[in-house]
Amino acid sequence: MVQSSTTQSSGTVPGTPTPGRAWRMLALATLGFAVNFWAWALLSPLGPRFKDSLDLTSFQQSLLVAVPVVVGSLGRIPVGALTDRFGGRVMFPIVSAATIAPVLYLGSAGHSSLTGLLVGGFFLGVGGTSFAVGVPFVSAWFPPERRGLAIGVFGMGMGGTAISALTTVKLVDAHGMANPFLITAGVLAAYAVLAALVLRDAPGRTVQAEPLARRLTDTLRLGVTWQASALYAVAFGGYVAFSVYLPTYLKTGYGLPQADAADRMAGFVLLAVAMRPVGGWLSDRIGPVRVLAGALGAVLAGALAQSFTPALTPVGTIAFLAMAAALGAGSGAVFALVALLAPANRVGSVTGVVGAAGGLGGFVPPLLMGSLYGTYGSYAIGLVLLGVVAAAALAFTETGVRHALTRRTPGAR
Repeated sequence: MVQSSTTQSSGTVPGTPTPGRAWRMLALATLGFAVNFWAWALLSPLGPRFKDSLDLTSFQQSLLVAVPVVVGSLGRIPVGALTDRFGGRVMFPIVSAATIAPVLYLGSAGHSSLTGLLVGGFFLGVGGTSFAVGVPFVSAWFPPERRGLAIGVFGMGMGGTAISALTTVKLVDAHGMANPFLITAGVLAAYAVLAALVLRDAPGRTVQAEPLARRLTDTLRLGVTWQASALYAVAFGGYVAFSVYLPTYLKTGYGLPQADAADRMAGFVLLAVAMRPVGGWLSDRIGPVRVLAGALGAVLAGALAQSFTPALTPVGTIAFLAMAAALGAGSGAVFALVALLAPANRVGSVTGVVGAAGGLGGFVPPLLMGSLYGTYGSYAIGLVLLGVVAAAALAFTETGVRHALTRRTPGAR
């Protein structure tokens, strides 16, 4: 059963201008999300290098870039609940500071063996939990009619993966393996201090005092939790999967140099990032169901087109960019749905579960793609499966989600 929120935690009246302080808090939260995602994605651009230097199989290479994803995803569940309890002002500095240690470890000693990479990648996953901090923090600062756009803007912080893609390989080539990790650790430390000094939770924020286990149990009883989780596993999961595996796909499937493959992955990420607030903005105006339906239809078409491994110019590039735009807009639309329907005092907990589902959605495809390529020497089956999943999600959106949204918010689209 989907439950709608009747509490406006931002304390604003619908139709009134959003105060400038809310936009400043949004900017700081987006910066923190970007910095932590930059750290979270450090291993992905270096996957082909580690494969060659450590003589890894395709599955092992996929595993080392997928481990931070699954840890960061599952970690969002308790971190989201803790954010409901302690607020983003406390949690953002803690998450940022906790990510520094694995970054330094990977830059110094952890990159010399597969075991070291897996251990470092496990704790690097902490950076991925920052998403579950930012969504409830931002949501509390904005009234319901502006939350789609605000959370979409916050979601642009996932562009931190583009920073990693554009800089990591170049910095390693120019200054050695430790360099990008040291720089990232320094930026994390600076942000942790900034967040501790400047971030403030929204006035009137509802503080949850009930036990963590009970809060999570109540969250799992909400229909919106499961519906949004299923859709986010496809939308954001698809984005995560491409952002961590696209360099390997392009190098293996098309023979591109590592740096070129990383740059193309960065282009994919930047377009998805740019489209996320667009998806939230459109959801505020035409409804999240319509946006999700259009996005999932585009993913279906792009995945099927790419399954034939067409030439990158122009068909392959068009297919990937169409999927990037659709996955970004769809991710924004999912959290417009969450902001609309989740109870105000459960946004962090719902975000944690939904965010975990999205990250887990990105964990499986790289492993599957690596295994399929190792077995068949082709990625076609994996892309066809993506199309099938997108089609199923589209059908679910147009039936179950549309019915639930209309039942709870008459006139919703």
